[in-house]
Amino acid sequence: MTAPVPPHPTRFSATQVAVVIPAFNEAETVARVVRVGLTLTPEVVVVSDGSGDATAAVAREAGARVLELTENGGKGPALKAALEQTGAEFVVMLDADLVGLTREHLDLLLTPVMDGSLDMTIGVFDGGGFVSDWGNKLTPHLSGQRACRRAWLLAVPRLSEERWPEPPITDALKNTGARWDYVELTNMAQVVKEKKRGFWKGAQARTKMYADLLTYQVRKKRDGS
Repeated sequence: MTAPVPPHPTRFSATQVAVVIPAFNEAETVARVVRVGLTLTPEVVVVSDGSGDATAAVAREAGARVLELTENGGKGPALKAALEQTGAEFVVMLDADLVGLTREHLDLLLTPVMDGSLDMTIGVFDGGGFVSDWGNKLTPHLSGQRACRRAWLLAVPRLSEERWPEPPITDALKNTGARWDYVELTNMAQVVKEKKRGFWKGAQARTKMYADLLTYQVRKKRDGS
């Protein structure tokens, strides 16, 4: 794990840093994530991935620049769309359903990348709640909380072809020899799918997500990429 960073500086300019947030039906939590992102930079971009609720309106009211996709294509295409909406050199990627996010968490993710010691940081929850901690630590490579250079991320093969972008990013980290490390994000968690959608619908969504993640290599081999 990387070492703690000193107290945060003033906000970065939009040309330096952007916060990008793919979101699908996250009207309950996205505003809080946006507001924390705005303490880091004025460039906070939310892509509403075919949401059927007020995600876009809530994010816009909170101060984000919002792109609304008409269909739900998945987090990968939404992330790619968010990256294309900004010209910032560095990006911090955040999920829209975070609870307990602070400016200090953003600094922990961003500082090692901006000072050149790492090419990517990956955030892992610690102390935010049993379910989030357990899931995140069991599969830390699937975390959606990251920081890196925008150009590097845009060059990741299959980024916008996969519903979940984390497996292609993991492949790219290995194939490019990028320097990366996990960063502990204390007292932070995500709202679990079972709570957002109800137990059965949430469990079905979680099962579908893991099935898609676990079959990534099959699709990659099938497509010859």
